[in-house]
Amino acid sequence: MTTNETPTGPNSPEMAANLEKIEALSERLIKAVSSKSKSNPALSGPNQELFSDAMTAYMKEVMDNPAKVFEHQAAYWGKSVKHYVEAQQTLAKGKFEAPSDAFEGDRRFANPLWNTHPYFNFVKQQYLINAEAIAQAVEDTKDLDPKEKQRLTYFAQQIVDMMAPTNFLGTNPDALEKAVATEGRSLLDGLENLVSDLEANDGELIVKLADEKAFQLGENIATTPGKVIYRNKMMELIQYAPVTETVHETPIIMFPPWINKFYILDLKKQNSLIKWITEQGYTLFVISWINPDDSYAEVGLEDYIEDGYLTALREVKAITGQKQVNCIGYCIAGTTLSLTLSLLKKRGDKSIKSATLFTALTDFSDQGEFTPFLQNDFIDGIEEEVSEKGCLRSHIMGRTFSFLRSNDLVYTPAIKSYMMGEAPPAFDLLYWNGDGANLPGKMAVQYLRGLCQSNDFAEDGYTLMGETLSLKDVDVPVCAIACETDHIAAWKSCYRGVQQMGSRSKTFIVTQSGHIAGIVNPPNRNKYGHYTNEDMKLAPNEWFEQAEFSEGSWWPRWESWLKKRSGKQIAALQPGDSDHPALCDAPGTYVKLSARR
Repeated sequence: MTTNETPTGPNSPEMAANLEKIEALSERLIKAVSSKSKSNPALSGPNQELFSDAMTAYMKEVMDNPAKVFEHQAAYWGKSVKHYVEAQQTLAKGKFEAPSDAFEGDRRFANPLWNTHPYFNFVKQQYLINAEAIAQAVEDTKDLDPKEKQRLTYFAQQIVDMMAPTNFLGTNPDALEKAVATEGRSLLDGLENLVSDLEANDGELIVKLADEKAFQLGENIATTPGKVIYRNKMMELIQYAPVTETVHETPIIMFPPWINKFYILDLKKQNSLIKWITEQGYTLFVISWINPDDSYAEVGLEDYIEDGYLTALREVKAITGQKQVNCIGYCIAGTTLSLTLSLLKKRGDKSIKSATLFTALTDFSDQGEFTPFLQNDFIDGIEEEVSEKGCLRSHIMGRTFSFLRSNDLVYTPAIKSYMMGEAPPAFDLLYWNGDGANLPGKMAVQYLRGLCQSNDFAEDGYTLMGETLSLKDVDVPVCAIACETDHIAAWKSCYRGVQQMGSRSKTFIVTQSGHIAGIVNPPNRNKYGHYTNEDMKLAPNEWFEQAEFSEGSWWPRWESWLKKRSGKQIAALQPGDSDHPALCDAPGTYVKLSARR
C-alpha cells in the first residue's frame, strides 16, 4: 500500500467512523425507547389484549374438538416435510427451478432471487405453507360467535403479515443486496431513520411515510386562493375566491372529516376538488377544524354541530344573503351532517337545500373490517385512554387504520426506511396521511358507543341536543358517493343508510377505488369509472348488478345534479364582507396545528 492510499477493511477510518456513529445512535435509541410513556395495552400495536380474547375463544373450541387440531397439525407437518424433500431433490439435480406459487404478483416477492435462489425460494415456500395452515385453522372453526371469528381472522392475518420473511433482514434479499452494495451504509442510514422516528414521537414507533420538508401548506399544497372570514374555538371558515364572473346563487359549504385535515381535497391544482368546484361557478366555503388538545376533553358531537355546522350555516347565509345553502359532508363529517339534518327537521329549519355525502356511514349494522375494533374491550381501552389524556391521540387512530392495510402502510414503509436506509418519498398524499388530528375525548366515545356500537341513529334514534335524531328525518335531496373498495366506509353500508333516509330524492353513486382515491378522482385523469342505478329499493348486491357503469370521474355527474339545486346565476362574490373581514389567507392557521403540540 502506498502512502497515498486510504486504508480499507476493518481498521479503515471509515469503519471506525461508522462504529462510532453506531455507538452514538445506539445511545439515542436506548434513550428514545426508555422515554416512551406506558401505553394502553388494548391500543398498542395490533392490539395484543384483543388478540388474547379472540385466542381464548378459539382455544375453547380447540379443547372441545382436539381431533381437528391433530388433523391440522398432520397436514401442516406433511406439507412441510414434503416441501423439504422436494427442495433437496431439486438441489441434488444440480439445477434449481422454482415451482409456481400463490405469491406470483405479490410486490413483496418481486426480487428474482425469491424464484432463483435455493435459500430464498425455500423460505418463501415455507412461509406460504405456514400462512395457509393458519388461515385453514381459523376457517375450520365452526362454533365461534361470528364477531369472534371475524376478530380471530383479523388477528391471524396480522400474524401472517408480521411474520413475512421480507420483514427480517436475514431473509430479505433486497435489503441484503443493498447492504453489500453500499458496504453497510444502508443499514447505518436505516438505524438513523429508526432513531429519528422514535425521537420524533416520544418513543412511539411511527414510520415516517413522506418527506415532511418537501411540502409547505399554502405554497405547494393547499394553494387554492381564499380567505378565512370567520373563526371560533372549533373551526375556521374559509371562503374561496371566485374564478368565474357569475356564480350560482346558492352557496356550498363543505364539511371535511376532523379525523384528518381538509386539504386532502386541495392537495395540488391537478386534483383539487376545491379548485374544480370554484371553476364550475359556485361560491364555496370550507370548514377547517381545530386540531384539539387535552383542553377539548369535554367537547362532544353537539359542539361540532353547534359551533361548526349551525354556525357555518348562519355566517354563510349572512355573507351571501341567501336563505339556503347546499352542504357536503365527507366521512365522519357526512355522518354528522346527517345528524344535523335530522336536528334541523325537528326544529323546522330549512337552511340546507341539499346534502352531498362522501363515503359517509349512517347505518352501522355491518361494521365490516372495523368489527375487531368496535367491541367493548377495545372501546373500554379508548375510554381509559381519553380519560387519562383528554383526547384520542392521532397516532392511535392512524395505527388502527394502518393495520387494516399493514403490508402497504406499516411493513413496506418500515422495510424501506429501516432496512434499506431510504429517505421517505416526497409524496403529497402520504404527507397528508401522516399529518394527523386528535379527537376530543367525549366526542370519540359518543361516536364509538352511540353510533358505531349501538347504531342508534339508524335504529331507535340518537339522543343529542335535546332531540331524538333519526335517519328517516333526513328529507332533503341527497346525493351520496361511496367507493367500491373502501375498507373504512364500505359502500354497501353507506347504501343501506341512504335507503333509510326520508328524502324523496336520493341519488347513489359508487366510484371505483377506495376511501381517498375514489373521491379525489378528477376528470382530467380519466382513471376510475363509476356505477349508477336509480332504483334505491333494491338490496345492495342487486343494485350493483343492475347498475350502469360509466367511464371517468363522477365529479361532472354530481355537478349536473347539484346545478339543478343551485339557483340562478348572480355576480360572483369576493370573500367576506364588512362584518366578516379577512382574518388570513387560505388555508388558514388551524390546519397548521400539529397533533403533537
